[in-house]
Amino acid sequence: MDMVTKDSSPSSQNGSVDWPSVLAEHRRWLRTVVLARLVDPDATEEVLQEVALAATKNAESIADVSKLPAWLYRVAVRQALLYRRRNGREQRRLSNYAKRVRSEQHNSQSSDPFHWMLADEQASLIRQALMRLREKDRELLLLKYTEDWKCSELAERLGVSVSTVETRLQRARKRLRHELAESNVIEDKR
Repeated sequence: MDMVTKDSSPSSQNGSVDWPSVLAEHRRWLRTVVLARLVDPDATEEVLQEVALAATKNAESIADVSKLPAWLYRVAVRQALLYRRRNGREQRRLSNYAKRVRSEQHNSQSSDPFHWMLADEQASLIRQALMRLREKDRELLLLKYTEDWKCSELAERLGVSVSTVETRLQRARKRLRHELAESNVIEDKR
């Protein structure tokens, strides 16, 4: 873009701001500000476009044209921060998606129907072993492992102490291991 000379006025005769001229005049130092915050030249160009858009959209909020550079600085900083926030959220979403895909691949390990059948049979045996437990043991184990609650969360919701939950969990796990050993799902390690 052509640089506007310092002699040219950023406002027209009727007092409104000539945004193409103003943005061209301040582009170089605004670019430096944004680049210092983002480091990435491509992202800097994208944010400078957002700065231009935000400046023209919010033009009525600038009352004193002499304070235009300070106002543009604040707009540039805000747009750089918004870009980093958006980019960070996108990176987290992509990372979470990649973790979920890896986890699903790890869980399915094989597309072999034989593995599916064995996994289904094992799940059925575990359900049967759970059904043979006392109701309170089954409830506690299911809350702990399906809701992924900590002992303190279980204690709070069940209205008992944390030590009571820990003791009940230990006993319920022992009973479940015994039931699973009886069904030959696991070896009895007594």
